[in-house]
Amino acid sequence: MLQINYMIKSNDQETEARILDAARSVFLRRGTAGARMAEIAEEAGVNQALLHYYFRSKAGLAEAVFQRAARDLFPPVLRTLASDAPLEEKVREVVVLELDTLRDNPFLPGYVLAEMNHHPERVGQFVASLTGVSLETVGPRVFDRLGAQIEEAVEAGEMRPIPPEQFVINLLSLCIFPFAARPMLMAVTGMDDAGFRAMIERRKAELPEFFLRGLRP
Repeated sequence: MLQINYMIKSNDQETEARILDAARSVFLRRGTAGARMAEIAEEAGVNQALLHYYFRSKAGLAEAVFQRAARDLFPPVLRTLASDAPLEEKVREVVVLELDTLRDNPFLPGYVLAEMNHHPERVGQFVASLTGVSLETVGPRVFDRLGAQIEEAVEAGEMRPIPPEQFVINLLSLCIFPFAARPMLMAVTGMDDAGFRAMIERRKAELPEFFLRGLRP
Protein backbone atom coordinates (compact mmCIF):
# COMPACT_ATOMS: atom_id res chain seq x y z
CA MET A 1 0.00 0.00 0.00
CA LEU A 2 2.83 2.39 0.87
CA GLN A 3 4.48 1.68 -2.47
CA ILE A 4 1.23 2.35 -4.34
CA ASN A 5 0.72 5.64 -2.47
CA TYR A 6 4.31 6.65 -3.24
CA MET A 7 3.83 5.88 -6.94
CA ILE A 8 0.60 7.90 -7.04
CA LYS A 9 2.26 10.83 -5.29
CA SER A 10 5.27 10.61 -7.60
CA ASN A 11 3.04 10.57 -10.67
CA ASP A 12 1.09 13.56 -9.32
CA GLN A 13 4.31 15.52 -8.81
CA GLU A 14 5.57 14.63 -12.30
CA THR A 15 2.29 15.69 -13.90
CA GLU A 16 2.20 18.95 -11.94
CA ALA A 17 5.80 19.70 -12.90
CA ARG A 18 5.08 18.94 -16.57
CA ILE A 19 2.07 21.27 -16.54
CA LEU A 20 4.11 24.00 -14.86
CA ASP A 21 6.93 23.60 -17.41
CA ALA A 22 4.46 23.86 -20.28
CA ALA A 23 2.66 26.83 -18.73
CA ARG A 24 5.95 28.62 -18.16
CA SER A 25 6.90 28.13 -21.79
CA VAL A 26 3.54 29.42 -23.06
CA PHE A 27 3.31 32.34 -20.62
CA LEU A 28 6.85 33.49 -21.41
CA ARG A 29 6.09 33.43 -25.15
CA ARG A 30 2.63 34.98 -25.05
CA GLY A 31 2.21 36.67 -21.67
CA THR A 32 -0.63 35.87 -19.30
CA ALA A 33 -3.27 37.65 -21.38
CA GLY A 34 -2.32 35.87 -24.59
CA ALA A 35 -1.85 32.40 -23.10
CA ARG A 36 -4.61 29.83 -23.60
CA MET A 37 -5.30 26.87 -21.35
CA ALA A 38 -5.82 24.64 -24.41
CA GLU A 39 -2.33 25.46 -25.67
CA ILE A 40 -0.81 24.75 -22.24
CA ALA A 41 -2.65 21.42 -22.03
CA GLU A 42 -1.47 20.43 -25.50
CA GLU A 43 2.15 21.33 -24.72
CA ALA A 44 1.99 19.41 -21.41
CA GLY A 45 0.36 16.40 -23.07
CA VAL A 46 -2.66 16.42 -20.73
CA ASN A 47 -6.31 17.36 -20.98
CA GLN A 48 -7.63 20.69 -19.73
CA ALA A 49 -9.44 19.05 -16.83
CA LEU A 50 -6.07 18.17 -15.31
CA LEU A 51 -4.96 21.80 -15.51
CA HIS A 52 -7.97 22.80 -13.41
CA TYR A 53 -7.42 19.86 -11.04
CA TYR A 54 -3.87 20.96 -10.20
CA PHE A 55 -4.16 24.74 -10.45
CA ARG A 56 -7.92 25.52 -10.26
CA SER A 57 -7.84 28.34 -12.80
CA LYS A 58 -5.71 30.20 -15.31
CA ALA A 59 -5.09 32.85 -12.62
CA GLY A 60 -3.79 30.20 -10.22
CA LEU A 61 -1.52 28.77 -12.90
CA ALA A 62 -0.30 32.25 -13.85
CA GLU A 63 0.61 32.99 -10.23
CA ALA A 64 2.54 29.71 -9.94
CA VAL A 65 4.44 30.47 -13.15
CA PHE A 66 5.19 34.01 -12.00
CA GLN A 67 6.58 32.80 -8.67
CA ARG A 68 8.82 30.34 -10.47
CA ALA A 69 9.98 32.94 -12.99
CA ALA A 70 10.73 35.41 -10.20
CA ARG A 71 12.87 32.86 -8.39
CA ASP A 72 14.86 32.29 -11.58
CA LEU A 73 15.64 35.94 -12.18
CA PHE A 74 17.05 37.72 -9.13
CA PRO A 75 17.76 35.65 -5.98
CA PRO A 76 21.49 34.99 -6.65
CA VAL A 77 21.94 38.64 -7.61
CA LEU A 78 20.39 39.93 -4.39
CA ARG A 79 22.44 37.51 -2.31
CA THR A 80 25.58 38.75 -4.06
CA LEU A 81 24.71 42.43 -3.61
CA ALA A 82 23.96 41.95 0.09
CA SER A 83 27.14 39.94 0.73
CA ASP A 84 30.46 41.15 2.17
CA ALA A 85 32.37 40.50 -1.07
CA PRO A 86 34.44 43.43 -2.39
CA LEU A 87 32.43 45.89 -4.47
CA GLU A 88 34.24 45.27 -7.78
CA GLU A 89 33.91 41.52 -7.28
CA LYS A 90 30.17 41.97 -6.77
CA VAL A 91 29.86 43.85 -10.06
CA ARG A 92 31.63 41.10 -12.01
CA GLU A 93 29.65 38.33 -10.33
CA VAL A 94 26.29 40.06 -10.86
CA VAL A 95 27.02 40.59 -14.55
CA VAL A 96 27.87 36.92 -15.10
CA LEU A 97 24.88 35.71 -13.06
CA GLU A 98 22.41 37.96 -14.88
CA LEU A 99 23.74 37.38 -18.38
CA ASP A 100 23.88 33.60 -17.94
CA THR A 101 20.34 33.48 -16.57
CA LEU A 102 18.92 35.75 -19.25
CA ARG A 103 20.83 34.02 -22.06
CA ASP A 104 19.07 30.78 -21.11
CA ASN A 105 15.71 32.52 -20.48
CA PRO A 106 15.58 35.45 -22.95
CA PHE A 107 11.83 36.05 -22.54
CA LEU A 108 12.08 36.27 -18.75
CA PRO A 109 12.62 40.04 -18.27
CA GLY A 110 9.75 41.04 -20.54
CA TYR A 111 7.41 38.56 -18.88
CA VAL A 112 8.25 39.52 -15.29
CA LEU A 113 8.07 43.26 -15.99
CA ALA A 114 4.77 42.92 -17.88
CA GLU A 115 3.27 40.87 -15.05
CA MET A 116 4.26 43.45 -12.44
CA ASN A 117 2.89 46.30 -14.60
CA HIS A 118 -0.45 44.56 -15.11
CA HIS A 119 -0.61 43.10 -11.59
CA PRO A 120 1.06 45.56 -9.17
CA GLU A 121 0.19 43.33 -6.23
CA ARG A 122 2.73 40.86 -7.55
CA VAL A 123 5.63 43.16 -6.69
CA GLY A 124 5.34 42.04 -3.07
CA GLN A 125 4.91 38.43 -4.19
CA PHE A 126 7.97 38.81 -6.40
CA VAL A 127 10.20 40.04 -3.59
CA ALA A 128 8.88 37.49 -1.10
CA SER A 129 9.35 34.61 -3.54
CA LEU A 130 12.96 35.46 -4.30
CA THR A 131 14.13 36.50 -0.83
CA GLY A 132 11.82 34.84 1.65
CA VAL A 133 11.30 38.22 3.35
CA SER A 134 8.95 41.17 2.89
CA LEU A 135 9.39 44.08 0.51
CA GLU A 136 10.07 46.36 3.48
CA THR A 137 12.95 44.17 4.68
CA VAL A 138 14.88 43.32 1.53
CA GLY A 139 15.73 46.92 0.55
CA PRO A 140 17.75 47.77 3.66
CA ARG A 141 19.62 44.46 3.49
CA VAL A 142 20.91 45.24 0.02
CA PHE A 143 21.18 49.02 0.00
CA ASP A 144 22.64 49.48 3.48
CA ARG A 145 25.52 47.12 2.73
CA LEU A 146 26.11 48.59 -0.71
CA GLY A 147 25.90 52.12 0.65
CA ALA A 148 28.55 51.39 3.28
CA GLN A 149 30.87 49.88 0.69
CA ILE A 150 30.39 52.79 -1.71
CA GLU A 151 31.10 55.27 1.09
CA GLU A 152 34.32 53.43 1.97
CA ALA A 153 35.42 53.48 -1.68
CA VAL A 154 34.63 57.20 -2.00
CA GLU A 155 36.60 58.05 1.17
CA ALA A 156 39.54 56.03 -0.18
CA GLY A 157 39.43 58.03 -3.42
CA GLU A 158 38.57 54.93 -5.46
CA MET A 159 35.05 55.88 -6.57
CA ARG A 160 32.85 58.88 -7.23
CA PRO A 161 29.73 59.17 -5.02
CA ILE A 162 26.59 57.39 -6.22
CA PRO A 163 23.41 56.45 -4.30
CA PRO A 164 23.26 52.66 -3.83
CA GLU A 165 19.83 52.56 -5.48
CA GLN A 166 21.26 54.16 -8.62
CA PHE A 167 24.21 51.77 -8.49
CA VAL A 168 21.86 48.79 -8.61
CA ILE A 169 19.49 50.28 -11.20
CA ASN A 170 22.35 51.15 -13.55
CA LEU A 171 24.03 47.76 -13.21
CA LEU A 172 20.89 45.66 -13.70
CA SER A 173 19.65 47.86 -16.55
CA LEU A 174 22.87 47.30 -18.49
CA CYS A 175 22.41 43.55 -18.06
CA ILE A 176 18.71 43.37 -18.89
CA PHE A 177 18.38 45.82 -21.79
CA PRO A 178 19.94 43.62 -24.54
CA PHE A 179 17.39 40.90 -23.76
CA ALA A 180 14.42 43.25 -23.39
CA ALA A 181 15.33 44.83 -26.76
CA ARG A 182 16.60 41.64 -28.39
CA PRO A 183 14.36 41.64 -31.51
CA MET A 184 15.17 45.28 -32.25
CA LEU A 185 18.92 44.81 -31.65
CA MET A 186 19.06 41.73 -33.86
CA ALA A 187 17.17 43.49 -36.64
CA VAL A 188 19.29 46.66 -36.50
CA THR A 189 22.65 44.88 -36.27
CA GLY A 190 21.81 41.94 -38.52
CA MET A 191 22.78 39.46 -35.82
CA ASP A 192 21.38 35.94 -35.84
CA ASP A 193 20.87 33.86 -32.67
CA ALA A 194 24.48 32.67 -32.68
CA GLY A 195 25.73 36.23 -33.10
CA PHE A 196 23.56 37.46 -30.23
CA ARG A 197 24.84 34.72 -27.92
CA ALA A 198 28.44 35.53 -28.90
CA MET A 199 27.82 39.20 -28.11
CA ILE A 200 26.47 38.28 -24.67
CA GLU A 201 29.58 36.17 -23.98
CA ARG A 202 31.80 39.14 -24.84
CA ARG A 203 29.63 41.37 -22.68
CA LYS A 204 30.48 39.30 -19.60
CA ALA A 205 34.05 40.60 -19.78
CA GLU A 206 33.39 44.06 -21.24
CA LEU A 207 30.42 45.22 -19.15
CA PRO A 208 32.03 45.12 -15.67
CA GLU A 209 34.97 47.20 -16.85
CA PHE A 210 32.66 49.68 -18.62
CA PHE A 211 30.52 50.04 -15.48
CA LEU A 212 33.45 50.38 -13.08
CA ARG A 213 35.31 52.89 -15.26
CA GLY A 214 32.27 55.14 -15.11
CA LEU A 215 32.47 55.20 -11.30
CA ARG A 216 36.19 55.74 -10.88
CA PRO A 217 37.41 59.32 -10.28
